[in-house]
Amino acid sequence: MKICFAPMEGITGYVFRNAHHKYFGGVEQYYTPFISPNQTKKLTPRELNDVLPEHNEGIPVIPQILTNRAEDFLWAAGRLKELGYREVNLNLGCPSGTVVAKHKGSGFLALPMELDRFLYQICDGMKKLSMEVSVKTRIGKDNPDEFEDLLSIYNRYPLELLVIHPRLQIDYYKNNPNMEVFKQAAAGSKNPICYNGNLFSRENLRDLSRQFPAVEQVMVGRGLLTNPAFAEETGRLEKERFRAFHDQVLEGYRQAIPGDKNVMFKMKELWFYLGYGFEDGEKYVKKIRKAQRVEEYCAAVSRLLANRELKEEPVFPGWQ
Repeated sequence: MKICFAPMEGITGYVFRNAHHKYFGGVEQYYTPFISPNQTKKLTPRELNDVLPEHNEGIPVIPQILTNRAEDFLWAAGRLKELGYREVNLNLGCPSGTVVAKHKGSGFLALPMELDRFLYQICDGMKKLSMEVSVKTRIGKDNPDEFEDLLSIYNRYPLELLVIHPRLQIDYYKNNPNMEVFKQAAAGSKNPICYNGNLFSRENLRDLSRQFPAVEQVMVGRGLLTNPAFAEETGRLEKERFRAFHDQVLEGYRQAIPGDKNVMFKMKELWFYLGYGFEDGEKYVKKIRKAQRVEEYCAAVSRLLANRELKEEPVFPGWQ
């Protein structure tokens, strides 16, 4: 089964991707955190840095775009083509309130007629650009019954891939994925589909494969952040690799971001997930999260690695 890395805003940018791709295998594609184009027709410095070819050498990357304006989507796709990309992904999954209020991300799902028109325009435009488009979607905004109409819309267009996160916008990342609706999608989609949601362990992956043997691709986010070796056959994480991976991420942020405070913020975001990988490591991880300077932080990480063992297969516990 193919495993791709989900886009996670603020975490899975090019610094993280380079380190992960160097030290861990098994990931077929990395999706970037979304680009949000507008009428200015410019990528922000952060957006541009994340997709520059020199920041992604040898890494299979698919940029993601968040917008509800076809002209903005096609402008961004064209700019990405200039940088060497041949496929982009449309974000119809982000549940953030500020995004949804603008009818973007999963907020766009509440406007099926407008979404249909949008997809018609971008698929026509992407054909002229000789580019492929995939879609990452939730199953609706407020009610799972919405998905029947949404799937009929997706089926009208030649999508490279339909990534389905079987939650509603109002679920955010809580509640269990709606596997009955995903079953409907697996049976009724005319496009290749990819499953996304609550894949935290290799056993979760095996269960999904047994239930949906025809589904050949999955997208994993929190499972891969908690266990960077998740996509490998054994899923086993070793200290030496973990340390090398961690140190490259840290050094990458120190080169890319000014000031210890900002670097610490980025590393602590990552430790929210990495911290679950250690046996009885809570006390040590707490020291990492309290660190204010890089030197203090590095000392706290070294104490954790010296005094606690990694779990054989770290597993994200899900939102409590």
